[in-house]
Amino acid sequence: MSRPLHRGLSGVRISGNSNDLWDSQLKDRTEKEDLDRRGSADQSHLAMGFPLRLFSSDNSHSKCGGTENGFTSDPFIVGTLRSRQKLMMQFLKFSLVLIIFLAVSGSFWWTISISTSSRGHIYHGYRRLQEKLVSDLLDIGELSHGSLRLKEFEFCSQEFENYVPCFNVSENLAVGYSDGNEFDRECKHELKQNCLVLPPMNYKIPLRWPTGRDVIWVGNVKITAQEVLSSGSFTKRMMMLDEEQISFRSASLMFDGVEDYSHQIAEMIGLRNESNFIQAGVRTILDIGCGYGSFGAHLFSSQLLTMCIANYEPSGSQVQLTLERGLPAMIGSFTSRRLPYPSLSFDMLHCARCGIDWDQKDGILLIEADRLLKPGGYFVWTSPLTSAQSFPRNKENQKRWNFVRDFVENLCWEMLSQQEETVVWKKTSRRNCYTARKPGAGPSLCNKGHDVETPYYRQLENCIGGTQSNRWISIEKRTWPSRANLNKTELAIYGLQPEEFTEDSENWRTAVRNYWSLMSPLIFSDHPKRPGDEDPSPPYNMLRNVLDMNAHFGGFSSALLEAGKSVWVMNVVPTSGTNYLPMILDRGFVGVLHDWCDAFPTYPRTYDLVHAGGLLSLEAGQQRRCTTLDLFTEIDRLLRPEGWVIIRDTAALVESARALTAQLKWDARVIEIESDSDEKLLICQKPFFKRQAG
Repeated sequence: MSRPLHRGLSGVRISGNSNDLWDSQLKDRTEKEDLDRRGSADQSHLAMGFPLRLFSSDNSHSKCGGTENGFTSDPFIVGTLRSRQKLMMQFLKFSLVLIIFLAVSGSFWWTISISTSSRGHIYHGYRRLQEKLVSDLLDIGELSHGSLRLKEFEFCSQEFENYVPCFNVSENLAVGYSDGNEFDRECKHELKQNCLVLPPMNYKIPLRWPTGRDVIWVGNVKITAQEVLSSGSFTKRMMMLDEEQISFRSASLMFDGVEDYSHQIAEMIGLRNESNFIQAGVRTILDIGCGYGSFGAHLFSSQLLTMCIANYEPSGSQVQLTLERGLPAMIGSFTSRRLPYPSLSFDMLHCARCGIDWDQKDGILLIEADRLLKPGGYFVWTSPLTSAQSFPRNKENQKRWNFVRDFVENLCWEMLSQQEETVVWKKTSRRNCYTARKPGAGPSLCNKGHDVETPYYRQLENCIGGTQSNRWISIEKRTWPSRANLNKTELAIYGLQPEEFTEDSENWRTAVRNYWSLMSPLIFSDHPKRPGDEDPSPPYNMLRNVLDMNAHFGGFSSALLEAGKSVWVMNVVPTSGTNYLPMILDRGFVGVLHDWCDAFPTYPRTYDLVHAGGLLSLEAGQQRRCTTLDLFTEIDRLLRPEGWVIIRDTAALVESARALTAQLKWDARVIEIESDSDEKLLICQKPFFKRQAG
């Protein structure tokens, strides 16, 4: 990369004078004619000289009365032959000129026959590739005087420690957004980040799993110790503050409360306890306004995956604390746009005092909840609004409750139970329920051509989606863990053959074994011991969470679980590729659609490992508004200090990525893959840079 980039021809040199070349040709020609007059019989010279003489205006002379073999001939015959030769040469000249004219004319008319749109497409395609090349080079360094000078990345200022691009509540309020729309995600005019985000001054490496799930460092999150102590909310009040740590251990009242609460929900569904959720078809849960993830943390031990979503918060973020605990979470808002999940995504939706006014906006937020819920799935709502004890004192609450109860009945939800402030509904698994409704009762069904699989932040719609999908299958018919392994009939829904799925699964099993064997000595040679006496031996607790930037079928996540790794994977399906997210969610994993030219909706320092298999190849073929360097800068923002990056791609792209890692100050090494494919591995580690005081 330190060498200048040159284009054009090299190694070709034309020397001497053109007149010298012409004189040399004339000299050779004169000598050859002298040999002809002397009766030379060298046929090779005759053959080479004939074309030159054919096109020359000065024909070679012969003696009038004799032939080249010395015999005399009749002058009349000689003259006739000479005339014929002249005529023949003129004819050949004319024929050659005509052929050249026709060829040039045909080429010209073929060229102008190309349509303007085709020429524009070719031109703009070439220009697009050229502009992207120059853009990437300019982002890596500066082009000046034919040389390339690498750009040195600086560290961001302190205000970027918890910065999340695309979310600017104060700016949205200033331009007039309200009714929750101020939490909307806006990435269109976002400035590119040209610096590396440093952790807070008192940041410490998180405790290893599972200790780190229940104990976090106060200095790692934006919430302060004073905010924990002074907060009036139930969730914060039950957290234990011990010097520099916030504890969520079982000794706290909060944990006991979550256990009792989970047990209550299970009984309301008709189960013995929360460990039986799996048998009822519940594997994935969307926890709306999740507090600090204690509900999901408790259910994690029962093989349930709970995805926490909450609004972006300038301080004391629910999502940030949940992620710091190593649990699934991302910023998401029930406001005016759909969440980046396809229809029929989750087995259960949970809202415990989540701050969503379900009765507002004519029930459109409940329609979005219905879209996300699988057939036969459960909707759990805990709110003072549902308590009958408050109705005599507050007629407005009773009115709002009646609206929600009647509206979800027209969504074909069945109320299973109501206890105190908690209500549990079950979504129908019968499609004919919608056609059996009274005319005009409830929202209409979305039309058949409605795209329910790629709802990437589209506007909310007032129609019921997913009812015509081939994925309309009741959760009781696809229980965990068998749902992770799809049969031939199920694979056909996603347009896949069993052989393709089997080969992909086997490749990922091999990859996980290789990754773990490569990374175990790297991680534990530098850090043989971590805080927390309860930590199991390596490599069980190497990683808590993984971001798979190009998840494909979800094979990486599946292989990690099969290998017994206690780690969850955020499966990201790029919007630039084939959308296999419905398949990933149906297998019982968590994931999301995302455009990698936008910032990922999460806080800095979220993931222990970022994996990108084939992502560079996928993005290279797209007309993008961002560069590879933008992508790598975003990876650096998402990665925890001392976190790891694995890039698997073609040898050329891996070598190019290796050059970028130097600008990001990552420690990187390229590893050859023993396979027939032209692939390499790039394994990198992000250093732990501390901000200096002052």
